[in-house]
Amino acid sequence: MSHIDDASTLQVSWWKSKASGAVSDCVEFGIVDEEVVAVRDSKHPKGPALLLSYSQARAFVTAACTGRFE
Repeated sequence: MSHIDDASTLQVSWWKSKASGAVSDCVEFGIVDEEVVAVRDSKHPKGPALLLSYSQARAFVTAACTGRFE
């Protein structure tokens, strides 16, 4: 896992879950390439982003869906 300081510099299309609130209180994902997914805070689009492998991103989403972060 690595990161980038300014997520807005990535040339990706960001998306978030359809279940996200209208207040932008969620994370967004963007596909960087065939091996890397970026994750950022939707409230801070120019803030940092984590750069995860697909398997790390899958584990992150699974943990969030099963309540491991609560």
